[in-house]
Amino acid sequence: MDADFVDFVRHRGDHHLRTAVLLTGDWHTAEDLVQSCLGKLYRVWHRLDTRSEPDAYLRRILVNTYRSWWRARWRREIPRAELPDLPSSADLGEARAVAEDVRKALAKLPVRQRTALVLRFFADLPEAEVADLMGCSAGTVKTHTHRGLQAMRRLISPATVVNRNEAEGSGIR
Repeated sequence: MDADFVDFVRHRGDHHLRTAVLLTGDWHTAEDLVQSCLGKLYRVWHRLDTRSEPDAYLRRILVNTYRSWWRARWRREIPRAELPDLPSSADLGEARAVAEDVRKALAKLPVRQRTALVLRFFADLPEAEVADLMGCSAGTVKTHTHRGLQAMRRLISPATVVNRNEAEGSGIR
């Protein structure tokens, strides 16, 4: 196996897994998505200029693969077992509670709004790059971002909004 690829996955894999969790709203689906995308990346690794950041290339693979999975769901039914929510514990701390509220709210958003928010605020990408990744115009990204933020404000509990100073490190605005 290529040592550069192994080094890349070791150092950047967790970041891309977190991005995938936010995109999919589900840890297990995110792991499957990242695994699938890393396989695709490895197949072309020898052709890439790995001196430049391969993060953008993997991010594009993540978005495109997830988009194709999302479209495929419209054609077939995917059975899933409902898992119970994790019990909240006082020792989780306020930051974890805020993060959990954000993840739950993100999971309720339509896929395009969720994708726009994750790429804009978690991955901190400019609108033009998000538009390119999503295959739409910058205006469409702005619309999805605006509507997604409005929905997030409605979905997140008022107690979370009061404590938003503690969440600013996670990109909530």
